[in-house]
Amino acid sequence: MHTICLSVYKTYYVYIDNVGNHTMSGHSKWSTIKHKKAATDVKRGKVFSKIAHLITVESRLVGGDANSPSLKTLIQKAKAENMPKENIERAIAKGVGAGGASEQITYELYGPQGVAILLDVYTDNRNRTVSELKHLLSKLGYQLAEPGAAMWAFEKDGAEWKPTTLLPLEDDSQKEKLTTLIEALEEYDDIESIYTNAS
Repeated sequence: MHTICLSVYKTYYVYIDNVGNHTMSGHSKWSTIKHKKAATDVKRGKVFSKIAHLITVESRLVGGDANSPSLKTLIQKAKAENMPKENIERAIAKGVGAGGASEQITYELYGPQGVAILLDVYTDNRNRTVSELKHLLSKLGYQLAEPGAAMWAFEKDGAEWKPTTLLPLEDDSQKEKLTTLIEALEEYDDIESIYTNAS
């Protein structure tokens, strides 16, 4: 799904492309049913998480208006995946700040080969988010950078970040490392968008 040559990784669009296209493979033998059931449950959980994140982001953008065409489309997609109604309602409520005021924060880090990465995050608990991001990154051998350390490679373009200085990745191993990092970050629900200056 990921193309490393792209300079911008938007989780919003990546999720849209991925949701609803998951498949299971393998033979339906009795010996594999239990394993397949567990694998299916894990994959379904990830799909629900991604749809919920999309709904939360879109709900935030449209003020929780369930009649908004964009939000309605995501709700229909969630229903098509048999996502529980309470999960959908909780995602919408989270988008409009129910249960705590959300704030947007941009975090910075350097990826493989010194690639600059920006994370646009929505959170209702800054300390929790920082702690969880640090833990996630440390497991992959990375860490958050100081404010301004990676932002120099981007400029603000409306609500998004546009890279001004591109860094070509030297070989496939670096591309694979960046893909692994991006995929891990995409699993974290508080992250709305991921930007990199890799080319």
